[in-house]
Amino acid sequence: MNRRSLLLSGALTGLAAFIGLGRATQAAEGDFPFTLTDDEWKAKLDPAAYQVLRHEGTERAFTSPLDSEKREGIFHCAGCDQALFESSKKFDSGTGWPSFWDFIPGAIGTSIDNSLFMTRTEVHCSNCGGHQGHVFEDGPPPTGLRYCINGVALRFQPAA
Repeated sequence: MNRRSLLLSGALTGLAAFIGLGRATQAAEGDFPFTLTDDEWKAKLDPAAYQVLRHEGTERAFTSPLDSEKREGIFHCAGCDQALFESSKKFDSGTGWPSFWDFIPGAIGTSIDNSLFMTRTEVHCSNCGGHQGHVFEDGPPPTGLRYCINGVALRFQPAA
């Protein structure tokens, strides 16, 4: 990554974080099987995970060790521990965030995100509603999708 790309990525991430800080809404609206009060979420999660999962923040690109995780295992929601992604469906997108071409059936939901002056498809945990990231149509076969996920929104469980 060259300096210009790095600066642009940082600026966009900063803008996303700024916009996310201004929103007091939960990542996904609705009733979810796993719920906590806002105070309980704050106590359970570290500040970065709380900002991403509960207020649709975005971590800085290339900061998550899970982006380079290559072991076999399962990626779980950092909020409620629901299994979301299998490592066999992870790929290196070069974007700086863990990326997957598919998810565990029933594990995620989507909603429309109109922030940052564009329309994107937001990905959230179907169990707790925690914001995970976004899905784009520029991924590899067989789905052609790229689930671009915040590492702080995940917990990796290596295979036994």
